Amino acid sequence: MKFSALIALMFAASAFAQEAAPEQQGSALMGFLPFILMFVVMYLFFIMPKQKEMKKLDAMRKALKKGDQVLTAAGIIGSVVNVENNIVTVKTGNDTRLDFEQSAIVRVLNAEDKKDVKPAK
Repeated sequence: MKFSALIALMFAASAFAQEAAPEQQGSALMGFLPFILMFVVMYLFFIMPKQKEMKKLDAMRKALKKGDQVLTAAGIIGSVVNVENNIVTVKTGNDTRLDFEQSAIVRVLNAEDKKDVKPAK
């Protein structure tokens, strides 16, 4: 929902609440309190986790190095050959090399393999 629609909804709801019960004249803040709480809950459950995910994805893209197995947004799996500026060269076959922007890299596959493998005792 757009922020402007949320504000319009808050004003409309507070106007109806005042018309329905004119004898209960509370402060304007008390009328907006449910909407403020709703916005705080939306921030905590939707916006904040998305920001954390974006920071983690950005850190993963900045940590790309030669030899990493990666998955691109197009579904191509290959190994990183070169990383320069924002361009990542991915080797997909024997002689096939493709250039991608770093933002096209969705996941580093060999990092997941290292998490699954447990060291032998």
